[in-house]
Amino acid sequence: MIIRQGFKFRLEASDTQGARLRVLCGHARFVWNQALAKCHEAADAEGEYVPRYETMAKWVTAWKREPDTEWLKEAYTDNLQQKLKDLDTGWQRYFKKVEGAQRPRFKKKGKSRDSVRFVNFQKYCKIDNRRVKLPAGLGWVRFRKSREIVGAIKNCTVGFEGGRWFISFQTEREVSEPAHPSASMIGVDMGVARFLTLSDGTFIEPVSAFKVNQGNLARAQRALARKVKFSANWQKQKAKINRLHSRIANLRRDTLHKASTQISNNHAMIVIEDLKVGNMSRSAKGDVDNPGVNVKAKSGLNRSILDQGWYEFRRQLEYKQAFRGGGVLAVPAHHTSQTCPECQHVSPDNRTSQARFECVKCGFKENADLVGAINIQARGHRVLACGEFGLPDSVKQEPVRNREEVAPSAAHAALGIPHRRC
Repeated sequence: MIIRQGFKFRLEASDTQGARLRVLCGHARFVWNQALAKCHEAADAEGEYVPRYETMAKWVTAWKREPDTEWLKEAYTDNLQQKLKDLDTGWQRYFKKVEGAQRPRFKKKGKSRDSVRFVNFQKYCKIDNRRVKLPAGLGWVRFRKSREIVGAIKNCTVGFEGGRWFISFQTEREVSEPAHPSASMIGVDMGVARFLTLSDGTFIEPVSAFKVNQGNLARAQRALARKVKFSANWQKQKAKINRLHSRIANLRRDTLHKASTQISNNHAMIVIEDLKVGNMSRSAKGDVDNPGVNVKAKSGLNRSILDQGWYEFRRQLEYKQAFRGGGVLAVPAHHTSQTCPECQHVSPDNRTSQARFECVKCGFKENADLVGAINIQARGHRVLACGEFGLPDSVKQEPVRNREEVAPSAAHAALGIPHRRC
């Protein structure tokens, strides 16, 4: 099994090196925007078609010969090529309708994350303890090596975020097929009042990084609006806002990593709801002909959903489980919080409030999020045992005629999870 992993560190570039990196990022941003403009022209003329990387690379060669853009000769060619490959990948993901993929956008100086990638690391770059040697006239640059880099380094990416430079090393290593040390299965319900509720009764409170810092961000943005645009003080205030956004993102990312690592370490199979976060957080304002209702309340709910980072949490769970030899199973989310885990009665009246569940048929009472997690786990067992709810082809079983004779599924057996009959 080949594992590809990234290791990110703070880069301590000198003033001279920082200036050179900004120039390199500017070259890459210009090429991205110019190529994207030509791709839009092709897409408008020919439908779902844009030139591939091989054609884009020829554009760069032509731009270097033109008088207005001959300054591109000073750029590091590998950086430009990698930017065009990223653009090509972005278009292909968009056309294939990969989940979360959006149409490539133009990059604006100061608003987009600037970055450049250095490939053929073993040939052009070198690491000496806490220093890395980079090409393009950068030389040796110090970085904060907070942990050991495992595997062979294939490339590195240098990016500017929140007023600081960072470097990410992409490594590759071959390991034996991992076997998860645990044999348990857990259901996970994601929410707003509680970030995570597990079917064993434990839960994790939300950090709500944006909500906590929303006041500070609003004050900083009002201060920016009172300054002369593009003045020195405006630039300083803009940098302050960027740092605040980075802090919010870091708080959210830290919470997600800690929660996903804890759950991944303790459970071989994790069952979650197959939530369509984009649809759930879509605006309700409507249009002139069909105006929305309860727009303000829906806006607040959308903000709370996005503040939790549900999609990123699922992404982290999936790759961490793959590293450890576990699995993540996404099951349909319908009626998980309205179904009684005792008598299986389904009714909207079962959920008396956001946090309280009381079955109108048998009287069972419990926290609504915990009920949802229990039902998610039970649904995961049924999917693995009987192939219900759209189980992936890799683990589907043959139709069972006599459910009393159901044998343990392949997915259960492979992970060592005790089997339950339907």
